[in-house]
Amino acid sequence: MSASTAALSGIPFRKVDIDQYDEDRVLPSELYQPDPRPPQQVLSDTQAKDRAVRGLLQRGDVAAALKECVREGEWPYGEDSVPEIVQAKQLALNLILSVLNSSRSTDIPALVATLEPAEQVTLMKYLYKAMENLGDSSGNVVLGWHEKLVEVAGIGCIVRVMTDRRRV
Repeated sequence: MSASTAALSGIPFRKVDIDQYDEDRVLPSELYQPDPRPPQQVLSDTQAKDRAVRGLLQRGDVAAALKECVREGEWPYGEDSVPEIVQAKQLALNLILSVLNSSRSTDIPALVATLEPAEQVTLMKYLYKAMENLGDSSGNVVLGWHEKLVEVAGIGCIVRVMTDRRRV
């Protein structure tokens, strides 16, 4: 083993961020406008939305609860390095999942049809986030919602989610 190979053997080379050495790299802050609200306000707004949506679910109004969850401009996005933002994102995801789990599969197309196109895109973002993080816990529910959302909103909804840099 050569000296250079021996020196590099202790470095986890697959975890090295090579982009840090690129002077032309693009930062997330250059791709989209950050949320103008301070992180603590993002968290408190998400907690208030959580209380409102849970109240709607207790009354059995799943359509209003879903609409409240995905209302444009009120969902948390931003840097994952800020603890309040991470907590708000997790709270919002759990809230969406509770709404999705509260509905019957036969009601999904009607619920999705009531959403505006921007709200459908937001719902799709949360579905992909749920697929990314939850594994098997709500897989059937999330896939069922994804199927019905694509039937109503079309493939363009998926394209808009993939091209939008604001992650939920």
